[in-house]
Amino acid sequence: MDPAHIALLLAAGFGAGVCNAIAGGGSLLSFPALLAMGLPPVSATVTNAVAVWPGYLGGAAALRSRLADFRPLVPRLVLTGALGAVCGVVALLAAPPEVFTALVPYLVLAATALFAFQPLITKRLAARDRDSSALLYAGVFLGGVYGAYFNGGMGIVLLTALALGVNAAINRLNGLKSLLTLTVSTTAMVAVALFGPVDWLTVLVLAPACLLGGATGAKLADKLRPIAFRVLVIAFGTAAGGAMLLT
Repeated sequence: MDPAHIALLLAAGFGAGVCNAIAGGGSLLSFPALLAMGLPPVSATVTNAVAVWPGYLGGAAALRSRLADFRPLVPRLVLTGALGAVCGVVALLAAPPEVFTALVPYLVLAATALFAFQPLITKRLAARDRDSSALLYAGVFLGGVYGAYFNGGMGIVLLTALALGVNAAINRLNGLKSLLTLTVSTTAMVAVALFGPVDWLTVLVLAPACLLGGATGAKLADKLRPIAFRVLVIAFGTAAGGAMLLT
């Protein structure tokens, strides 16, 4: 790993941590950076899953007080998310790498589009006034599959699933979303650490940068305009997905 690659990883990891703390979608920065280093797509996604895990742990710890209103739901949702994550990891590691490689540009672009429209989706979902258990558990399961298969935009997918099935304000659901992202990320991390082609040297560089970026982003969240980071992530994700489609 040369100095240019180290600098790229540090910048991408720090930026991903900041974006996850302020607006979410940080993997849309770190994952393309891993591809740019020359990692194969499957290796890039499993390496990214391990490297960004500390940030999910910090987020869940910071928002644990918001779980009080949903304690009866927590065990069932955690189990549902974990089962989805297991299915996602199996799909990732069992299918031929060419399948994931073909899907990556579309996953990046889809996650970027969801990230771009997330404020509008959040606003619409906040107006819902009814519960839907079927949508809730199906959405969390599919969010677990998606998050373990391709990390980018997982938090947005899970928050959308929760908003579809739980009658609560979006900001109150954020703690539950953070717990589920930690659940899915932990399940995926353990599985890929045991069976996946993780580039551990890259993790040693990227993970501390993600953690530092997350801590910095948490301090800056009340001072900076999240729109600036949102625009950066959307532009980067669109460029990365478009470039992958052309290669």
